[in-house]
Amino acid sequence: MNPLPIWAEILTALFAVAGAAFAAIGSFGLVRLPSFYNRIHAPTLGATAGAWCLMLATVVYFSVQGTNLFLHAVLIALFVALTAPVTTIFLMRAALFRDRQKGLDLPHASHSQPLPPDAGD
Repeated sequence: MNPLPIWAEILTALFAVAGAAFAAIGSFGLVRLPSFYNRIHAPTLGATAGAWCLMLATVVYFSVQGTNLFLHAVLIALFVALTAPVTTIFLMRAALFRDRQKGLDLPHASHSQPLPPDAGD
């Protein structure tokens, strides 16, 4: 096993720490934000950004370690980038459907506050 150049080790470490930080921020947002409609965004963005940073760390590490460009990890990041927003949309639609069925106040599109009762007329 060949030792990595210092620039590759530093770059790999920075991307790995950034990916972990994005994932942690997304997890904290899931716990700290007040409503489901607010909470749904934090883990989605954290997972996507974290996966991309970890993918970049993997590509740098294994590309420098081997003799050719290592792009296998890009497929994983693309999969996360495609599935996370779609899953979020389905969760939001299910929550909106459930809240409409219960007759609850729904969040306004431009704000995260419920609409007043007479705004739908």
